[in-house]
Amino acid sequence: MRDIVDDLLRVWNSGRTGGLATLVRTFGPSPLPVGSMMLVDPDGGVHGSVSDGCYEKAVYEAALDAARTGRRELRRFDAQTGLEVSADCGTMDVFVEPFSRGHFPEFASVAADIAAYKPVTVFTVVWHADPEVIGQHLVTDRRHNTEMVSLPESDIFVSSYTAPPRLIIFGANPFGAALAVQGRLLGYRVTVCDARETFAATATFPGAEVVVDWPHRYLNAQAAAGEITADTALVVVSQDPKFEIPLLTVALRLPEFGYLGALGSRGAHANRVEALQAGGFDEATLARLHAPAGLDIGARTPMETAVAVAAELVAARARARAAVPVS
Repeated sequence: MRDIVDDLLRVWNSGRTGGLATLVRTFGPSPLPVGSMMLVDPDGGVHGSVSDGCYEKAVYEAALDAARTGRRELRRFDAQTGLEVSADCGTMDVFVEPFSRGHFPEFASVAADIAAYKPVTVFTVVWHADPEVIGQHLVTDRRHNTEMVSLPESDIFVSSYTAPPRLIIFGANPFGAALAVQGRLLGYRVTVCDARETFAATATFPGAEVVVDWPHRYLNAQAAAGEITADTALVVVSQDPKFEIPLLTVALRLPEFGYLGALGSRGAHANRVEALQAGGFDEATLARLHAPAGLDIGARTPMETAVAVAAELVAARARARAAVPVS
């Protein structure tokens, strides 16, 4: 929902009715995660998706029908249902329902919590022995997994939204602007920090929080407030020692973070390492720093460099997930 929350809110505020399709269960591999949504707005426009193209037309028609008829139902899509799709498309269950102020009166508070990075969970009855119960929503602020819960007389889909991971970019320059774009595409809440008020202009970094402060001081304050977690990515793009070395000194002393990277040539990195070693950091601690940041893809421009760093961020997240023991 997070990626289409503005579109949902626009339909909700219009007083008109759209159709909403939610991917609630898959059988076999799926290109999109459970909880992905497609909204068909009152004018027939499409926002979001629940598949990679296999069943998009069929899901679109089902959501459109839900908007027109008010029908709420759990639909199964697979190659055996008469759809002209590849056998590789697999099987998925999608809940379709009408969406409007009347059908989901609590949605405004859900959207507000998502915008404020507060935890919010929506329970939706997607099947029940009594058809009148299907489509009912319950909203809480408790954290849950996003999953289907099967009970003796009903199936309930749980959609849980927590604060997105943070990407803090230190340096208001073209590399920072390009990385801010990539970070938002990856689902990060992006902050850009720079001590130079002239360069730290909000208009240059649309969709990002812009902070004017000395980077090391801001990072210290965020750490003290408990805002730096194992999901937080920190990327230094300033390449100016008077900003960079104090900042990296603070960062490398943090007990945890998801990723720490710094741009710069290999020569600049050698000078950086020398300065940090003079500050008392050993080889094992310096190994926590990805520098020069980004996968080696031959990047030269700010946007190419941002892609390289984004790829390394994805790889770091995947390694972190793989390291978590399964209970």
